[in-house]
Amino acid sequence: MVDLELDDGLAVITIDRPQARNAIAPETMEQLHTALDGAQGATALVVKGAGDRAFVSGGDLKLLAALRTEADAAAMARRMRSVCDRIATFPGVTVAVLNGHALGGGAEFAVAADIRLAASDIKIGFNQVALEIMPAWGGAERLVPLVGYSKALLLAGTGTILSAAEAERIGLIDRVLARESFDDEWRAIARQLAHRAAGEIKRVMKGASTDEAVDAFARLWVSDEHWAAADKAMNRAK
Repeated sequence: MVDLELDDGLAVITIDRPQARNAIAPETMEQLHTALDGAQGATALVVKGAGDRAFVSGGDLKLLAALRTEADAAAMARRMRSVCDRIATFPGVTVAVLNGHALGGGAEFAVAADIRLAASDIKIGFNQVALEIMPAWGGAERLVPLVGYSKALLLAGTGTILSAAEAERIGLIDRVLARESFDDEWRAIARQLAHRAAGEIKRVMKGASTDEAVDAFARLWVSDEHWAAADKAMNRAK
């Protein structure tokens, strides 16, 4: 099951498959597409797993074992890549909330987001090589700009599994949060990102031209939200 929560501009998509440690099955891919359709218009997007044991434990091997031809394997990879691509290109800021371990395809799902927040006791790893396969959902390509080519190749080539602290040190995870306050902290950060300006900042950082960047600023400058915030700031300064 994939749940969608909409909360005043913040969309939260949760993979809830406790029986499979939130592993992704073919049906899950379709449900993720449906949830992403429902999240359109949100100013920020969170993706997470249910519970505290697994963010996403990769693909559901019991169900994906039915794929026995190259054509079937390629079709599955393209379908899940399209989910990750939609997360990566979502107009608002996207946040992967690592409530539990993110392994194999789970790590790929995590790096599709703009930002990764992790509970202090989780582990993350691109360990597909343990099954004599490779990342297929865009994770290898997205890992390189995060940690650099040589580190990315070492991690994915050996299947090394990192602690949250190790992953934060190399830039794979952006912030590690205490387990005791994890739910409150990730939601507070996500709420801070759920506004139009953050989405425009994201677009500019992704490579907007000078004209596009200036136009984005000008649109925000004349918005009601800007003038309301400016009035509050000026009143506080009196």
